[in-house]
Amino acid sequence: MLDTEMVRTALMNVIDPEIGLDIVNLGLIYNIAIQDGGQRVDVDMTLTTPNCPAGPSIVTQAKNEIMALSDVYKSLEDVNINLVWVPFWNPSMMSDEAKDELGIY
Repeated sequence: MLDTEMVRTALMNVIDPEIGLDIVNLGLIYNIAIQDGGQRVDVDMTLTTPNCPAGPSIVTQAKNEIMALSDVYKSLEDVNINLVWVPFWNPSMMSDEAKDELGIY
């Protein structure tokens, strides 16, 4: 059955084109919920800034990466990406690996 770690792994394929790192390690994914026995995935995510020019593309890529899981998990029918701004993203939300990659200590 589809689980949140599988969704999180799929989202690691979505790269922020301005920073060059995936949205999971950037700390942009706040919540993943599998609903209705795996028929729907709801994701709360944010962007590094509200005016991020790559925002629409990132959201579309995130939805597409999750929907690609329906090739294996046939019950998956819908993905809902909720773009949220609370809490507001900051660099401390990044994984240690992302911080290392960007030289943030």
